[in-house]
Amino acid sequence: MITIKNLFDNDDVKIIEKKGNISVLEYQRDVSVNKFTAMSEYYASKMNVRRRQVVIQLNGDEYITSSGALQWMAGNIESKTNIKGVGDFLGKAIKGSVTSESTVKPKYHGTGLLALEPTYNYILLEDVSDWNGSMVLEDGLFLACEATLDHNVVMRSNLSSAVLGGEGLFNLKLSGKGIAVLESPVPREELIEVNLENDQIKIDGNMAIAWSNSLEFTVEKSTRSLLGSAVAGEGFVNVYRGTGKILMAPVRPESSNNILKYNSKR
Repeated sequence: MITIKNLFDNDDVKIIEKKGNISVLEYQRDVSVNKFTAMSEYYASKMNVRRRQVVIQLNGDEYITSSGALQWMAGNIESKTNIKGVGDFLGKAIKGSVTSESTVKPKYHGTGLLALEPTYNYILLEDVSDWNGSMVLEDGLFLACEATLDHNVVMRSNLSSAVLGGEGLFNLKLSGKGIAVLESPVPREELIEVNLENDQIKIDGNMAIAWSNSLEFTVEKSTRSLLGSAVAGEGFVNVYRGTGKILMAPVRPESSNNILKYNSKR
């Protein structure tokens, strides 16, 4: 029997979101400071720059995490890799290299508590079934998920989508039924959710961090002619068509990532 104290019953720790067996903890302030860092940590907490941590309760089920995401686990939990052989490793290595995701994603199963590394990024818990059964992620967002979800790599329908749209040519796709844990550079309260039903949205830049795989993604001129695009000062825009959902950041994600990329390893 394991008893864990000063985690869920800590006055400085708050559960800000919970779906299924996955909880997101937020440390309201960082008290592991000294006289040189106390002021910066104080104002950071006032601006919602806080450590967040994912804790998963395993009850005989399985979860997959990004490589290196584990901080500690307690109970009868075993881990194994998602590699089935040399050929499978090479295939996953190629997929990881083109999506900025880890090649080896450990799978944990059993009974107990699984805690991931704290991060200053924002944590999103997404039910993939709410995304028309599958969702596509911007590079580097995947943190963990239920093992019931399938992982695949999707390629842009045309090369211009990557070259002109500011996006990668490949992205990670999650499909099936289950909860996905995403590490976002932007808090949920600032993300714009767009639901399309046989319609379209045009976005200037890679502002979309996740979208339904059912949507068609292309890159097009902002106006009907190249001259008109040049005069308008826009050029090319990312176009999403069809029926599905998009999570869009109000600022470019790469700008936020430069600030929030580090985690709380001390």
